[in-house]
Amino acid sequence: MAIDPRQVLAAILTITMFVMLGNMFKRDHFDSVKVNNSETGAVQRDSEQSLVSSSSGKSGPWKGDGSTLKQCWDKPVLEVADESQGYVTFSLTNGPEYHVSQIADAVVVARYLRATLVLPDIRGSEPGDHMNFEEVYDVEKFIQSLEGVLKVVRSQPGKVSHRNLAVVKIPSRVSEEYLAENVEPIFRSKGNIRLATYFPSVNMKKTETTTNLDSVACLAMFSSLELKPEVYEVVDSMVERLRTLSRKSNGQFIAVDMRIDMLEKKGCQGDGTPRSKNCYGPQEIALFLKKIGFLKGTAVYLTQSRWDSSLDVLKDLFPKTYTKESIMPADKKERFLNSQGSEYEKIIDFYVCSRSDAFVPAISGLFYANVVGRRIASGKTQILVPANVPDSSASSSDFISHYITQRNHLAYSCFC
Repeated sequence: MAIDPRQVLAAILTITMFVMLGNMFKRDHFDSVKVNNSETGAVQRDSEQSLVSSSSGKSGPWKGDGSTLKQCWDKPVLEVADESQGYVTFSLTNGPEYHVSQIADAVVVARYLRATLVLPDIRGSEPGDHMNFEEVYDVEKFIQSLEGVLKVVRSQPGKVSHRNLAVVKIPSRVSEEYLAENVEPIFRSKGNIRLATYFPSVNMKKTETTTNLDSVACLAMFSSLELKPEVYEVVDSMVERLRTLSRKSNGQFIAVDMRIDMLEKKGCQGDGTPRSKNCYGPQEIALFLKKIGFLKGTAVYLTQSRWDSSLDVLKDLFPKTYTKESIMPADKKERFLNSQGSEYEKIIDFYVCSRSDAFVPAISGLFYANVVGRRIASGKTQILVPANVPDSSASSSDFISHYITQRNHLAYSCFC
């Protein structure tokens, strides 16, 4: 009995998703953060601007944006003579934090193989949750950004059938050595491949070694993916609404990545008692923000889509705490909030968190790591990793993410 390659592909993608989630739950922890630890001096040196004053005249814990960094990579050029007739196809899965890495890996693979990259589709976590790339991202921007680097086509050519697509699993941040040993031989044999990226760990730290593909990865990760105008306008309207609601803090607002379903899965709905932490519940976040000096009138955005009663404790201390349903324009909710799939919601969260004046990851993971990368590129480095604050004398600068204080995020390999 013949085996349907599409069934094999579906099985591989399903297994990959569970492996990925398993690694997130087991390995995904914040680096330990202690008041007056060895990073404090580095934090203070990194804090180039003093705290700003709120409209009430009291100083607050806000740190001004750092200077915008410049890209420190050169755009590679593809020699026409080296172009291949083979194709690389793939799908974007599991939300925008994965999309960033999946795009970078696919571009690196296609560039290394001198192959033509086929524009991906977008697949959600639920069966049938399927979108076209152009429903979310700016296709013209994507193709233009890669012009001269590799060839991109909008759809899979008719001559490339599922039967002659070899499914190849690659680890995120794939190396040249892995490509040479495990991918190139299959591509040369089959002519066309379909990528399935898996994540051995959630790690966005920069490496000390450099390769010929680093500039390609930087270009793909930080300069190729942009929201299509219609989706960007929704994000922009929500950001402006939050700034209006936070007038007492000079229009500055905090974004907190807090999703109740994830907190429950990770066992983080606790009462603040000390334990090995990879996430923080509503009460812990509320006390953390209060003790480091954020004012009661500060607007707080949560990535939770709809209100949950467990969030009441946070709203008690910060009354201007909002989820998407309360600040999204009414005429946009049907499409972006009430639709069957949740991909739009994840995407909106990712870009609002990238633009907030302060970002607090209540949950560790790839969302946190890739939001940090985007913020580094734009100079928004007030990223506060929560911790138990013993007293009210602690400064927000004591909790700046190690990605910033140690400058060890992958983004610092791309921007300087």
